[in-house]
Amino acid sequence: MVTELDSPLLDSPIDARALSKLRWRCRRGLLENDLILARFFDRAGSHISNRQEKALLALMDLSDNDLLDLNLGRKSLVQMDASVNTTDVQSMLNLLKITR
Repeated sequence: MVTELDSPLLDSPIDARALSKLRWRCRRGLLENDLILARFFDRAGSHISNRQEKALLALMDLSDNDLLDLNLGRKSLVQMDASVNTTDVQSMLNLLKITR
């Protein structure tokens, strides 16, 4: 049986409109988060897959301080909503760390 996480559509890149919406959704209140996310989009934005988009949106549901703590390694990704694939979220955090 093919699950949603196994779907090839999740690994295909998002289109320009979805990327624009994602960029807008990723605007944050803390300048540090904005800088990290802006660098990420500048370097890897055109290659974001549907799966990565979902992971990034899950991160955007966090508070600014929690997101910054995750980005800076002050906290680890221990608890997330059960509907979120924590492996994908951790992979996205790793990408954010690489591009900062």
